[in-house]
Amino acid sequence: MENKIIMYTDGGSRNNPGPAAVGVWIETLNKKYGEYIGIKTNNEAEYMALIFGLQKLKQLLGKDKTKQYEIECYLDSELVVKQLNHEYRLSEEHIQKLFIQIWNLMLDFKKVSFHHIMREKNKIADAMVNEALDAEAKQSSLL
Repeated sequence: MENKIIMYTDGGSRNNPGPAAVGVWIETLNKKYGEYIGIKTNNEAEYMALIFGLQKLKQLLGKDKTKQYEIECYLDSELVVKQLNHEYRLSEEHIQKLFIQIWNLMLDFKKVSFHHIMREKNKIADAMVNEALDAEAKQSSLL
């Protein structure tokens, strides 16, 4: 049996930078998450969605079992995928730090790969981002 997990992640901000959220859909485990992350850029949100997803997988699988799993990550940010696959350079220091966090998380798994997909193939993770942003906006308007 092959231990492969398919995960879709998305990050977004309204305005850039602006209120931001992450969305994760772990298709293989049928788990969905969305979380508000404060004021961030779109790029930061995309990276943070991946970090959130990989950390969530560690929790769900248990730290001692993660080495048995290959994780396929699907993102609609071509820039982030190309940076993670070493095709593009990372020039901003804060993005380099997020990249290193992902790199360190990758060590916990057998293999992690990053794939670019079109936005319409990332609807569930995208919906989780918008749900989290809408909930935060509603919460803020009540304060």
